[in-house]
Amino acid sequence: MATDITQTITRIAGIIIDELKLEDVTPETFDADLDLVDEVGIDSMDLATIALVLRDEYGIRIDEDDYPKLTTVRIIAEYIGTKLSEKE
Repeated sequence: MATDITQTITRIAGIIIDELKLEDVTPETFDADLDLVDEVGIDSMDLATIALVLRDEYGIRIDEDDYPKLTTVRIIAEYIGTKLSEKE
């Protein structure tokens, strides 16, 4: 399970880096506990875009009401894990 969450965190970090065109950071060095709004500077449009990419990537539905809760890569990874386990 720990490996799954680590892989999910790395993949989400990669998506965020690609979507926001962040430089000088890799998925492996991205801090999974950084607050995406306060410390990375993601706005609501960025978050909506990332949510759409994650929806397509993982085949899950991300409710707009949940967006404000998705504040770190680790929280997003746990959210995705929960959504995937609900599908099983």
